[in-house]
Amino acid sequence: MCFFVSQIYLLKKIHHPLNLIAGAQSIPLTISKNQKQKFMKTKLPVLAVLALCTALIFNACKKDSSSSSLPNETTQVSTEADDQTTVSNEVDNAANDVNLMVEASASFSGKGYEIQSLICDATVAADTSSGTWKLTFTFNGSNCLGNRTRNGVIVVSTPAHTHWKNAGAAITVAFQDYKVTRTSDNKSVTLNGSIVFTNQSGGLLLNLPTLGTITHSITSSGMTITFNDGSQRTWQIAKQRVFTYSNGYVITETGTHTDGNTTGIAIWGTNRYGKSFTWQITQPLVVRQDCNFRVVSGQVVNTRPAVTATATFGLDSAGNQTTCPGTGTYYMKIVWVDASNVTRTVILPY
Repeated sequence: MCFFVSQIYLLKKIHHPLNLIAGAQSIPLTISKNQKQKFMKTKLPVLAVLALCTALIFNACKKDSSSSSLPNETTQVSTEADDQTTVSNEVDNAANDVNLMVEASASFSGKGYEIQSLICDATVAADTSSGTWKLTFTFNGSNCLGNRTRNGVIVVSTPAHTHWKNAGAAITVAFQDYKVTRTSDNKSVTLNGSIVFTNQSGGLLLNLPTLGTITHSITSSGMTITFNDGSQRTWQIAKQRVFTYSNGYVITETGTHTDGNTTGIAIWGTNRYGKSFTWQITQPLVVRQDCNFRVVSGQVVNTRPAVTATATFGLDSAGNQTTCPGTGTYYMKIVWVDASNVTRTVILPY
């Protein structure tokens, strides 16, 4: 619009442009001395108008480009929910592998099995020759799990002669470029940093049917998360996992961090869009062995500036509670109120 205003203004003042291109011909014009003086007087204000319009157009383009660089709210909320669920699940999966191998190691637990064959996509090396005992997991990227591939290294360490079966026994689990790629959409997440894995109640899971209950905790003061778009963030973790036995292992997970009046926080930090968040478990997340160690129920609330979204797990594609789908797909329903006070709902597979 500024362009047309300035052009009309110029034509009104000068009456004729210096050269008009008609087809391929240039039409010469003769300008009198008075007209030249008149043109010079109008030149500066016209240039000022053009400069102002150029600046406005440039700034408008910059603003549009910047605002369009972020996905819309629905995409952001959906992506955040997927990110947080994926990281939480992969930390839990790694903890399951660690628990399996620690219990299988004679040095760590007093039981001796062939540790190389227990995890299909990794080799495990034990080192108990020094004051720190270690188990090193090296993942080979194979798809023996059927739904994801894993690369990188996990190193488990504990002071020598620490026995995992004892109440309060703690081990450090260090992730080194531990990359998990989902085969369905090639989405990946890479973990670096350490968690502390504590056997709060004592006891080994292999004795769970007779023990009844075993409680573990997972905490981290700073895990570095790298998402598939290259963004990198630091998250903190505080979770408790209670194991019971009913047709296999049943794991009930809650958050243990408190921030002000908000309790039950399991994960918090900055999301891939650079916004702070808390991931609060408001209804315990339940994982069952007889459903391939999948989350079968539970609810979390993701809170960040301007948006609070509630995700409910263990649903079918219509958003209804369902039984274990076997090798099929579970869904989560995400509900939030947008800036226009409209309730939004998205149903996603997980």
